[in-house]
Amino acid sequence: MNRPYLAMLLTALALAGCGSDRPPPGVQGDPERGKIALTQYACHSCHVVPSVAGSKVYVGRPLDDLDKRRYIAGKVPNTQDNLVRFIRNPQAVDPGNAMPTLGVSERDARDISAYLLSR
Repeated sequence: MNRPYLAMLLTALALAGCGSDRPPPGVQGDPERGKIALTQYACHSCHVVPSVAGSKVYVGRPLDDLDKRRYIAGKVPNTQDNLVRFIRNPQAVDPGNAMPTLGVSERDARDISAYLLSR
């Protein structure tokens, strides 16, 4: 194998791993910080969360493939702003649902949504 080809192949392989936690275009926030915030707010107590170890209690829906869902809580279109709004105040989006209002800050909700939408 010639050196230029090997160098290009190694660069491509290295870059292939990069960006796996990058949010899709247009999504704001820090996914890595969001993953930490998910555990701080104990989201994994009720939800199965991608790449976050936790209980096997299935109170809330699993949070994998959130980027592929059309609606949040079956009520509002799945946009980052609506997801942030739901994370911060789920009762305002879907009154009577089981998710409590946890006092999630705007920044934490934005980062959590970036994490969930980048999975």
